[in-house]
Amino acid sequence: MKGFAMLKIGETGWVEKERPACGPTDAIVKPLAVAICTSDIHTIGGAIGERHNMILGHEVCGEIDEVGSLVKDFKKGDKVLITAITPDWSSVEAQGGYPMHSGGMLNGWKFSNAKDGVFSEYFHVNDADGNLSLLPEGMTPEEACMLSDMVPTGFHGAELADIQYGDSVLVIGIGPVGLMSVAGASLRGASRIIAVGTRPKCIEVAKLYGANEFLSYKNGPIDEQVLKMTNGKGVDKVIIAGGGVETFSEAIKCLKAGGKIGNVNYLGEGDNVLLPRLEWGVGMGHKTVFGGLMPGGRLRSEKLGSLVSSGRLDVKPLITHVYHGWDELPQAVKIMGEKPADLIKPVVVFYK
Repeated sequence: MKGFAMLKIGETGWVEKERPACGPTDAIVKPLAVAICTSDIHTIGGAIGERHNMILGHEVCGEIDEVGSLVKDFKKGDKVLITAITPDWSSVEAQGGYPMHSGGMLNGWKFSNAKDGVFSEYFHVNDADGNLSLLPEGMTPEEACMLSDMVPTGFHGAELADIQYGDSVLVIGIGPVGLMSVAGASLRGASRIIAVGTRPKCIEVAKLYGANEFLSYKNGPIDEQVLKMTNGKGVDKVIIAGGGVETFSEAIKCLKAGGKIGNVNYLGEGDNVLLPRLEWGVGMGHKTVFGGLMPGGRLRSEKLGSLVSSGRLDVKPLITHVYHGWDELPQAVKIMGEKPADLIKPVVVFYK
């Protein structure tokens, strides 16, 4: 089979590999559509270290081509959602409530990290009964790709920040994940959502998902702007979906005492996250920082799929660029790295 791979840091290209083998609890799936993620671009740039000829991609909707002998709930021909995080559900970490870290920190993230990803004619899914879910009636494969990573990661930011009814919330970064953080905060009952972003297309879509007010990091420190907007009080909760290691300092400075920060931003560079001593209440301000990889798995995928199929969540505004066929996949990866003003998510479809 062929796949689009990271050949080495900074270099991509096509590779030929053997079709993956199917274990007794596994599935082999062929893609119907894939989406490109900023994390793919970080990976190519070396954020997770050197990889040689590793097939990229973790956002996909597919059709099952083979299942293992012990798989109970799925069969060849089923169209399925696959989360970007595919835990080993019998692990002690999963039993302890942290499936995304099954087998070690971040080891639930397998695609294009610990093994080949989904930008190939066939790909392997471990623990099929725990990590697949059926494509809901009426949902397109393009929409389903948003449920691989963007929706569950953005919503996890709202979960980590513990958004409650009536909360004021700051969302830092309104790329695809940040937009879904806005949507998640709105669905959880936030009354005021201030979004940090500059691209007009993202601001337009953020309004659709429930953002009330906007600010730009180009106009000065985020915390100073937020404190001015809130008459010096700050916000109840912060979701970090963009920025760098320095962003945490600004988030702490504009967070109320007792507030919570949920970080779902992939920190691709920098050595340390620094928290400002005074604004952290000299260590006693009850300002809590949570950072987490989204859980993944079948149950989460089914629940998020029901939000879309019921009309409670519309993911179509995320999909701004659609490509067709394997020949256009490199262009989709390229445009995700370039991030033109009108881009949110590029998707490549392989069905007619």
